[in-house]
Amino acid sequence: MTSLPGPIVRADWLAAHLAEVQIADVRWYLDGRSGRAAYEGGHVPGAVWVDLDQDLAAPPSAAGGRHPLPDLSEFAAALRRVGLSPDRPVIAYDDAAGSIAARLWWMLRAAGQPVAVLDGGIGSWPGPLEVGGGRPGPRPAVASGPVASGPVASGPLGGDSVPGEAMSDRWHSAPVASTEDVSRQVRDPGVVLLDARSAARYQGLGDAIDARSGHIPGARNHPWTANIDDDGRFLVQGGLRERFAALGVTDATQVIASCGSGVTACHTLLALEVAGLPGGVLYPGSWSAWAADPDRPAATGAAPG
Repeated sequence: MTSLPGPIVRADWLAAHLAEVQIADVRWYLDGRSGRAAYEGGHVPGAVWVDLDQDLAAPPSAAGGRHPLPDLSEFAAALRRVGLSPDRPVIAYDDAAGSIAARLWWMLRAAGQPVAVLDGGIGSWPGPLEVGGGRPGPRPAVASGPVASGPVASGPLGGDSVPGEAMSDRWHSAPVASTEDVSRQVRDPGVVLLDARSAARYQGLGDAIDARSGHIPGARNHPWTANIDDDGRFLVQGGLRERFAALGVTDATQVIASCGSGVTACHTLLALEVAGLPGGVLYPGSWSAWAADPDRPAATGAAPG
């Protein structure tokens, strides 16, 4: 199996290894535009389209938020349906600096599948694009088992293993935090809760997406856009480490990544790995699950300090 150079790859590397990897187009738009239409209008040759709402999330609920993690069996079925196989690494991309593709990256990593995100997204691809519906690829084995919440744990999962019969066990060990975990651990001085939403949404300025505006008390704002440069590429390791250090994140810190619905929070987790920092924990429900319960406290305004 082809070895990936890291959690992100450049377009020149992808072009040189096109026949050795699988490519997933994960374009999705909060404003309701069609990611499928964008894919059919032009995609990296050989890419399959992965639907965030249908393939990478369970139906929304008050307890789970807008994009709950699906059961593992449903995720495996989605991989089979779109044509992603366990025998080759996956390169995921979007047109939003990896903010959506990172969700597939996190899920495949948690399931043990080698995966990376295309740095710079589809806009960095130097060659012609393929149009139309694409072609289905091989079908991976089915796995089963529900997603389980767990305590804060550091370090990425995955390595060289691939999904299959053992996928269920790996999913159960995925670094996921429940709402109850967040409620308890956010008060721990060794834990930093990072909110990847924009400063305006974090501060509670006109957020009409979820039940309430504001943020989880104690959360620190680190918009996912702080991970990238003006060209939409990830900052170099030193630059990322400086930005995380300013938020109190060090090699000894445990990070819980949150956002609106557990999607752009994965960009934070990807950036932590690019920075060479210990992997964090995803809070899948994020603000959409927290805000749905009116008994849970909410804070507004900028974070103190």
